[in-house]
Amino acid sequence: MLLHLPIAILTTLAPIPVSDAVPKLDIAKECRFEGGSTTIVDRCSRDEAAALQQLKAEWPQFADPDRRSCFSEATVAGFASYVELIICLEMARDVSNDKTKPPRPPRAQSRPPEMSVVDKRD
Repeated sequence: MLLHLPIAILTTLAPIPVSDAVPKLDIAKECRFEGGSTTIVDRCSRDEAAALQQLKAEWPQFADPDRRSCFSEATVAGFASYVELIICLEMARDVSNDKTKPPRPPRAQSRPPEMSVVDKRD
C-alpha cells in the first residue's frame, strides 16, 4: 500500500480537469484486472455499473475539490473504479458534514454500579 503513496501524492498535486459530468472510466479494464472466473468479472461489472448510476444521480452534490482528489485516488496506476470513486466522495462528504455540525456536549461519566460483598461464612 505504501508503494503507491508517492504516485497518489503526485497525482493529487497535478491539476485534473473534472467537469460537471461524471468522468468516463474504463471499467472493463478494472474488472479484467480483478481476474478470476467469469462470475467474478460479471459481479465486478455489475458493481461498477451500479456505482456509475449512483454517481450520475449524486454527482452535483459533491464539492469540486473532493471530485478532483477522489478522481485522482480512484484512477491510480492506470486502473479506474466507479466504486472507489463513490466511496471516496461519500467519505469526503461525511467528513465535511461532521465538521459543520456543532459539537455534541460531553456525556456525563457514569460510575459503575457498586458491588456488594456477600459474606458466605458458614
